[in-house]
Amino acid sequence: MAHRSPSAHTCQRSRSSVSGKKLVIVESPAKSRSIAKYLGDDFIVDASAGHIRDLPQPSELPADMKKGPFGKFAVDPDNGFEPYYVVSDSKKSKVRELKKQLKEADELYLATDADREGEAIAWHLYEVLKPKVPTYRLTFTEITKEAIQRAMENPREIDSHLVDAQETRRILDRLYGYEISPVLWRKVGKGLSAGRVQSVATRMVVDRERERLAFVPADYWDLTGTFATGSAETFTAKLNAVDGDRIASGSDFTDKGELKKTRRDVVVLTKDDAESLAKGLTGTRFTVDSLEDKPYTRRPQPPFITSTLQQDAARRLRFSSRVTMQVAQRLYENGYITYMRTDSTTLSNQALNAARRQASELYGADSVPEKPRVYSRRNETAQEAHEAIRPAGDSFRTPKQVRNELSADEFKLYELIWKRTVASQMADAKGFTASVRLTGSASDGRTATFGASGTVITFPGFLAAYEEVKDNDDASASSAKAADKRLPQLEEGQNLTSEDIEAKGHETSPPARYTEATIVAELEKREIGRPSTYAPTISVIMDRGYVTKRGSALVPSWTAFSVIRLLEEHFGKYVDYDFTARLEDDLDQIARGAIEREAWLQGFYLGASTGEEGLRNVVENLGEIDARAVNTIEVAEGVEVRVGRYGPYLERPNPDGEADDKGDLKLDRANIPADLAPDELTKARAEELFDQAALSGRVLGTDPETGRDVVVKDGRYGPYVTEVIPEPTEEELQAAMDAIPTEYYKNGKPKPKKKPPKEKPRTGSLLKSMTLETVTIDDALKLLSLPRTVGTDEAGEEILALNGRFGPYLKKGSDTRPLQDEEQLFTITEEEARKIYAQPKQRGRGAAKPPLAEFGNDPTTEKPVVVKDGRFGPYVTDGETNATVPRSVSLEQLTKEQAYSLLAEKRAQGPAKKKAPGGRTRAAAKA
Repeated sequence: MAHRSPSAHTCQRSRSSVSGKKLVIVESPAKSRSIAKYLGDDFIVDASAGHIRDLPQPSELPADMKKGPFGKFAVDPDNGFEPYYVVSDSKKSKVRELKKQLKEADELYLATDADREGEAIAWHLYEVLKPKVPTYRLTFTEITKEAIQRAMENPREIDSHLVDAQETRRILDRLYGYEISPVLWRKVGKGLSAGRVQSVATRMVVDRERERLAFVPADYWDLTGTFATGSAETFTAKLNAVDGDRIASGSDFTDKGELKKTRRDVVVLTKDDAESLAKGLTGTRFTVDSLEDKPYTRRPQPPFITSTLQQDAARRLRFSSRVTMQVAQRLYENGYITYMRTDSTTLSNQALNAARRQASELYGADSVPEKPRVYSRRNETAQEAHEAIRPAGDSFRTPKQVRNELSADEFKLYELIWKRTVASQMADAKGFTASVRLTGSASDGRTATFGASGTVITFPGFLAAYEEVKDNDDASASSAKAADKRLPQLEEGQNLTSEDIEAKGHETSPPARYTEATIVAELEKREIGRPSTYAPTISVIMDRGYVTKRGSALVPSWTAFSVIRLLEEHFGKYVDYDFTARLEDDLDQIARGAIEREAWLQGFYLGASTGEEGLRNVVENLGEIDARAVNTIEVAEGVEVRVGRYGPYLERPNPDGEADDKGDLKLDRANIPADLAPDELTKARAEELFDQAALSGRVLGTDPETGRDVVVKDGRYGPYVTEVIPEPTEEELQAAMDAIPTEYYKNGKPKPKKKPPKEKPRTGSLLKSMTLETVTIDDALKLLSLPRTVGTDEAGEEILALNGRFGPYLKKGSDTRPLQDEEQLFTITEEEARKIYAQPKQRGRGAAKPPLAEFGNDPTTEKPVVVKDGRFGPYVTDGETNATVPRSVSLEQLTKEQAYSLLAEKRAQGPAKKKAPGGRTRAAAKA
């Protein structure tokens, strides 16, 4: 497109001597400081702090445009999908500052990141600043002196195809979200959103939970035995076959608990079979039937790309994807690693030489192969920077050399990247695997065959530097696996004695839930999303409430089930895995100039010439959507989950056939605890919840002071008591309206009166010692009396006793002090309260109250992590970093992994950034 490229004279490098100032613009202040170190005094380096303009919300459009073609999307679909861009208020002062600096410069260098987003930022800067001086585009994948010098020697033009691809993606996401999200608001709930990648990622998590809900476990048994040689050497082996028939293992069963059709020749041992066989084999003489040695070779993994870095940081360091990218961003901007958003495994020649040289120096010359290892690109249409993530520079700094320059998280991630990069250029690990088969006859005549194997590493090769950790393994377990597992010296025909034969029962497990590491791997495998989208996608689906974390596992909410059902039934193509992957491929082709953006958007939104329906037509012809059906999920026969306005609940026809007030069959309802995962809502658990709900609403008695009934109820966040306030009569309502003073308009006419607000009932959560069944009217009245006025301090300031989210406490003004137990809420005296306040308010380890929760040592700082009650609510701390516990997470739900993640994210944010002060610019700039 003609408007994409600056005019030719501004992009071609002038070789004439220019003695004036040169302005270099990058995205971030940290990056600007790092680059400035390598440039002379005649360079001014400044940062745009990300995008300076974007598509506005339609509500932010000028009044004269809201009813025009830009009014719905800030994009005109009927005029070439022309976008309307606006400089945000927060960036207006920055634009003025950059324009002022540009007036004093003789050259402009746009040095934003070397990906689509960076290219678009450079183009927007050019369009807004409108430079009159020679302008050059600089790109580099690392911030080192050598890289900056190479970039200065090889400037280029702004790549209009990359800009087109970024703009197409931005418009695509705007069309997708703004057309589909309103359907979710109307049929599921307010505040929900749909997105090209986020909806597909949510579907993946929901699909996995559906598999777990449908899963039927299977039981099977096997034997393990300890065998001894004549010289008393022992080893462990596992039963492989009985009478020549292989015994079943977990992989032989389907998710329905049945043997796979291809595995009909295996034997499923029952408990009785296994225990009788174990008994019959104890003390039996076994014979070695066969021995086999096979060579063992293991090759190193390629250097990191964005997805594999996120996966390995999650497994090894327990970093969330967001934390990994925040820490990697800082390492890149400060010159420690190369650009961190990439899907290329390529290393430059300088990096290859640096890695091989360092491996040879640290691990010996024999640890490096004859030729450099070259890894094929994971994605042939890689859209991002064109080199893998590695330590920066033409020679690498070891972790030891940078330890004192980095924070704890930065050091751990740098060390991981360094190890993976160096290991990728090292020799294969070599060894051999020995396998043995031995047989023995049980007392009942059955022949049992056991097998064992052990791997011996004779040459560690790359394992000396790095070994990949698999899912559900930690580093120590991985190291143990790498250690030699040797079998005794054995010979065929040799006799062995069975010392301990044990029968073990097993149950097949449902498919594992996704973790951040495994969902990133699955997205990459399906070619959905790109390096820059993985971490934001996971953050969005969690922030929207579609997914929560239990430990490291991603658990979908019932709302996610409703959203995905609606999308599957009415927007099936747009949450199809293959279709979403094709969209990514198309964007890659636009980035290469193989597809024209306008024609592609025309096909996606308005319909293609091939007859494929566009999104606009799909939305306009949706027809009637049954909201009740969409928000209903059957979890057992006759039992359904309903996703309602105030959250999910259970519903079923009354089993006793009771009728409601209208004579229809009564529907029983029960709250679903917020911390109950969908696959845990079994028929039996549902019955428990219905039984508990039957007690909800039980009248405990009457409050003698008000004459109101007091009831106990079962809420989503636990049981509570509340008073029943009768609806006012017409006479009472009229009297209240009459008591409201009449207000008048300027013209003298009276303003209509608003109905008085309804009185809110007093409520109180049950104490830990109380239950729905046992709570009494006396208990309830005590709870409703809270907060209780304990007394005053010496200055006459009131002291209150309250029961909060995380336990009982005293409050005097804004000064709170924890109480030791719930009983103190009703028994603590004024004198005792004054003594508590007479003590200095202690924080940290010396707090008056023990921590609300303890989670062991932080994996990064290795300091104890606890939850404390702060002035503004509970927070997680390791003594150095404090992180507020989100209101959406109860203390009971908070896991140690979440606590570590909150601290890691807080550390990753670094020092608080000052907000920049913040026009409107016509977007679709034309040359």
